[in-house]
Amino acid sequence: MTKRAHKVGMFGLLGNGNLGNEVSMEAVLRYLRTSYPDAVVDVMCTGPDNVMIRYGIPARTMTWVQRYEKIEPRAPMILLKMLGKCIDIVRVGAWAAQHDVVIIPGMGTMEATLPLRPWGLPYSLFLLCLAGKLSGTKVAFVSSGAGEIKKKATRVLFDTSAKLAFYRSYRDAPSLDMMRERGIDVSRDRVFSDLAFSIPPLPCGPGDPRIVGVGVMGYRGSNDDRRQAAAIYASYMRALKAFVRWLIDHDRSVRILIGDENEPDKLAGEELLADVRASRPGLEQDRVVAAYATTFGELMEAMAPAGTIVATRYHSLICALRLGKPVLSLGYAPKFAAIASNMGLTEFCQSAKSPDAELMIAQFTELEKRQEELRQTIAEGNAMYNRNAAAQFAELSAVLFPADEGW
Repeated sequence: MTKRAHKVGMFGLLGNGNLGNEVSMEAVLRYLRTSYPDAVVDVMCTGPDNVMIRYGIPARTMTWVQRYEKIEPRAPMILLKMLGKCIDIVRVGAWAAQHDVVIIPGMGTMEATLPLRPWGLPYSLFLLCLAGKLSGTKVAFVSSGAGEIKKKATRVLFDTSAKLAFYRSYRDAPSLDMMRERGIDVSRDRVFSDLAFSIPPLPCGPGDPRIVGVGVMGYRGSNDDRRQAAAIYASYMRALKAFVRWLIDHDRSVRILIGDENEPDKLAGEELLADVRASRPGLEQDRVVAAYATTFGELMEAMAPAGTIVATRYHSLICALRLGKPVLSLGYAPKFAAIASNMGLTEFCQSAKSPDAELMIAQFTELEKRQEELRQTIAEGNAMYNRNAAAQFAELSAVLFPADEGW
């Protein structure tokens, strides 16, 4: 008998500059290349060109209409999108049927904490999971995030996808609890950790206590906050600007961390940098700098010199924790509170929707005062999360790749 290589696909918002999604895919690729080096892997995603360049694996667009996204005027684009939804039924179905397993790696694939249209990712996931059910392909949601979804169409598409999937696991307990509340039978589902905790940390030491890394995000609220988006962003930036000015006035240096390639994050970082330059004329250039990262590894390198971190992006928070850095988080979903609790950082959290600069200063002052104690707690939390990530991959091998199925 000749052993047949597993055919594995990955699916989702990948290759489009979202660092958290990228590190989730990287973690699964590391697992596959280590445990199943002969596996034939390809990707259906939103950024296929970037995936092919960065990882050297075949990739194709998640939707047919992507090739026409820049077309003008608007009317033909609407018609093409409608046509594309029909074409994608065949495209996604045929692609799924070519695989033994399709993995949706990490990501908040069952939440709407950031703006999301039902006929985007939710519809595509539904097509994938339906195709997997019909063709016998094992579709697996691996260490997914889940949250409350108020928009009915989005919720129905996500929940139906979850019910059709072969396997589901979650990155934290609140995600599993939320799926239970949404009527999903989670009796066979498991909680592990975010896939990023399987990535080895950069050995960097504690960093310089006078350098603070401030991660920014073009944050404009959740899917339900579209009408208040501008006000939410203004409130968020106002607090960050006041906090960074305080850091400069108290003899700290600041590294503005821009960890996603999307334009809103870049603009937020540039706005913050411009504000401190304008409000503190004559400030030495190296007292505040912007550091750009396109991968989890690059973000680790950007954070390494800092002694403490302020984070808004979820995977910036995880990156800081992987490096053992005490971190103050401006969160926008329950996942922030869940990880902060396990890392002993519950009192160092705020909401990104309405941050208080004075409270940030008080929290940061306490964070610095207790940094040695917190580093020990974070080290213990890292060890636990790392074991959980290893257990996740062990379960994938047992459930998705039984020994006799490679023949």
